[in-house]
Amino acid sequence: VQLQASGGGLVQVGDSLRLSCAASGRSFSGHIMAWFRQAPGKQRELVAGITSGGNTKYKDSVEGRFTISRDNAKNTMYLQMDSLKPEDTAVYYCASSRSTRVLNSPTLYSYWGQGTQVTVSS
Repeated sequence: VQLQASGGGLVQVGDSLRLSCAASGRSFSGHIMAWFRQAPGKQRELVAGITSGGNTKYKDSVEGRFTISRDNAKNTMYLQMDSLKPEDTAVYYCASSRSTRVLNSPTLYSYWGQGTQVTVSS
């Protein structure tokens, strides 16, 4: 079972990026999928999560700028990030949980991708 995150990079303030998370080894269509991020010296935090039915939850500071989505047929999840700010700079991780709702704690997620760096330069 693997999650592969991709799409990170170095961008300017106000730019956009689209992260992808491809799952392999099993179907994740019934699982919660989520994006976390971790900046240097800070704890890993939930950015956005999505249920199998498409219900979403966002960190307050990204609400309205980020959009999480999933394509169960392709076993892939996305995070569209618009109007990026320097404080969005972090390593972004995708994760999956068998829970029925999006949970904030990273310890409750069983599967993790390797992380992709997002750097927003001012």
